[in-house]
Amino acid sequence: ERRIAEVVEQGATIIDIGGYSSRSGADDIDIETEWARVDLGVGAARRIAPQVAVSVDTFRAEIVRRTVEKYGAIIVNDITAGYGDEHMVELVAELDLPYVAMHMRAEPKTMQSCTDYTDVVGEVFGYLKSRATELESGGVRRENIILDPGLGFAKSVKQNYQLLERLSDLCDAGYPVLVGLSRKSMIYKLLNTTPEESLAGTVALNWEALRQGAKIVRVHDVAEAVKIVTIYDKGFRNL
Repeated sequence: ERRIAEVVEQGATIIDIGGYSSRSGADDIDIETEWARVDLGVGAARRIAPQVAVSVDTFRAEIVRRTVEKYGAIIVNDITAGYGDEHMVELVAELDLPYVAMHMRAEPKTMQSCTDYTDVVGEVFGYLKSRATELESGGVRRENIILDPGLGFAKSVKQNYQLLERLSDLCDAGYPVLVGLSRKSMIYKLLNTTPEESLAGTVALNWEALRQGAKIVRVHDVAEAVKIVTIYDKGFRNL
């Protein structure tokens, strides 16, 4: 609850709640364990900041259904882009929810052994554009689709930077793009430091993502991110 109150005070516009770890090497957990965590987190967010949008990081349709039934509309943040649960796309369409479709290979426990691409930019962005078309065909409104290149998910450090360098290609597809690179290994491995020492790198890369057209940045350091977005919006976009 302290963390939710803190990020809201700092200016967060979306609170992301996850009950299933998507870190590299993370183990699978059962649906009831995930639901207990999500229920606790979303309940706290609704009590403390009912005016702030909530996204739920899950690939399980049943988690989405339970959350909406208990707390109302949410944003669905799906690391599998709907491939993790055959009922997800149908449910999102039925409930008319905003939906983040992310690129990933395999599953969190094994994804970092799946970084063999011929053309990482073409393959990742092509996958997401194709998936967006499929989501629309499945009944998800175009206005509800958000794309996430999945930096750090089944990508090497070099591949993450290749994707970031060409992010504008994905932004030009016509869907809002979300980028999550806060304190990730693409920063601290490059600098030979730690996640805790990665704030400056996070600030720099979030600026680059905004410059290329990203609409949402998923961060740990909310106060700093709000300042970056404010400078970008009030300064550069008003030139």
